[in-house]
Amino acid sequence: MAENIKIRKIHKDIKTLDKSISVSDKVKKSDGQAGDGTECKQEYEEPVTYAQGKVTEGIEQVAHKGTYYMEEQRHRLSRKVRECRRISQEVGQKKPDIQRKVDNTPPGKGSSVPPAGEKSIYQPKEKNTHPPKMGKKVEAQRTGQSIKSKGKTVKHSGRTVKSAQQAVKTTRKAQQPVKNTSKAAVESARAAKKVAKGAAKAVRSVTAAMKSLITFLIAGGWIAVLILLIVLLFGGFLCMTGGDNFSTVSPVSAEVQAYEPVIRKYAKQYGIGEYVELIKAVIMQESGGKGKDPMQSSEGNFNTKYPKQPNGISDPEYSIECGIQELRNCLTSAGVNSPMDIDSIKLSLQGYNYGNGYITWALNHYGGYTLANAAEFSDKLALEKGWESYGDKQYVPHVLRYYPMGRTPEGTGNQAVVQIALAQQGNSGETYWRWYGFQNRVSWCACFVSWCADQCGYLQSGVIPKFSLCSDGVKWFQNKGQFKDGSYVPAPGDIIFFDWKNDGTIDHVGIVVRVKKGIVNTIEGNSGDSVKQRSYPVGDDQIYGYGVY
Repeated sequence: MAENIKIRKIHKDIKTLDKSISVSDKVKKSDGQAGDGTECKQEYEEPVTYAQGKVTEGIEQVAHKGTYYMEEQRHRLSRKVRECRRISQEVGQKKPDIQRKVDNTPPGKGSSVPPAGEKSIYQPKEKNTHPPKMGKKVEAQRTGQSIKSKGKTVKHSGRTVKSAQQAVKTTRKAQQPVKNTSKAAVESARAAKKVAKGAAKAVRSVTAAMKSLITFLIAGGWIAVLILLIVLLFGGFLCMTGGDNFSTVSPVSAEVQAYEPVIRKYAKQYGIGEYVELIKAVIMQESGGKGKDPMQSSEGNFNTKYPKQPNGISDPEYSIECGIQELRNCLTSAGVNSPMDIDSIKLSLQGYNYGNGYITWALNHYGGYTLANAAEFSDKLALEKGWESYGDKQYVPHVLRYYPMGRTPEGTGNQAVVQIALAQQGNSGETYWRWYGFQNRVSWCACFVSWCADQCGYLQSGVIPKFSLCSDGVKWFQNKGQFKDGSYVPAPGDIIFFDWKNDGTIDHVGIVVRVKKGIVNTIEGNSGDSVKQRSYPVGDDQIYGYGVY
């Protein structure tokens, strides 16, 4: 043990000296060989060699230990086999003697049967000094029992021999898998060495890539660094507001969805037909569509038929009619311009919960809604009225979790039109072709695209044209120099045009939702006479081209 410790210390000293010598040699070579890249190359390769050695050494240790344990198990089984053989041989040697005793061998040779004419001697029990008298019949019975017992002994011995022989066979069979496992361990060790070599190659590749990156940064200077920063920031922005953003919206319940015809009826009647999705979100927060007062408008100014108390209205349609009028007043007071005017919508929503007086107070004191001033107003009113609380301080975020357009802030680019379009999924076309000005049904795919653009303010700003003929939309983008052919990989919000028969006639139009794994996902009006999502391979021959902006 002491010698091993001594050798390790000497080994460390030698290694230390070797390192100092190698450093001095490198200094000398660098002074004498200007421009030679040998030493620089050696410095880059040392970590790779070190990593290769460590990986190989670790795998070899695992394989060596596995082989050792397998061999140890094989030796143990071999010892048991030899022991079983020895027992079998001993039993075989004793078998003839036992057989001779059974076959009435002469006395003196180990037989317990008395000779003819002699009486068997009975060994007395304790306190029995006089042996009992036995007749010839009893003696003959005892002799027969003794012979039977010896016969049984021979049979048991025979069974023992057979059992020992079977144990030998079983042990031999068990020994074979151990040998096979040992061979497999050796093969695994060889394979592990190959893996180690592959890992070393991978380390070399990574090192080379890092060299290239460092060289690129040094060559490009601050320009390269600036480009990398822009790419990283832009990529992070896409992750936060990308095409999958709409999937984070909580869906409204089936009960709320069932009220959509009634909602559309009164929304149109009171001049806020484009705010159907917002109304549905309000109902979802107020009641989930359950009960007879789904918009909780019993205490509002427009309830004139039922008691002005919580759940005083017992007619769901009347509740929706009153609630829509209340929400319309809040939208007007807050100065909401469109379904995408999120800041003003937040103000109007909190006004719907607190009452219209909050809107005036928030505009006068803060210029609009904030979560903090909503809490301040609640505390103020609760104190004035002597209540424990007043309204819902978190009402705005509670409603907006069900509002698709609320997920995308205003001004984030083409995602706005995508959010508007997705919120219309499943709708029929009357809303869109009547908005365009038609009195009867027409092919309304272009009307749908124009309507969505209008909701975002894109028609007013001239970003997207108002068109009902698909060919007119193509011409508009072509004249602006903003048209791409079907081989183009589009972005969310681009307008996609289709030519079903490849005859140069523009047959259909939709909006690109996202592009993922070579598939263009779209939202289209008049697809089976409703708003639906579709998908096509990038470069599909039915895609005529794209309007970009």
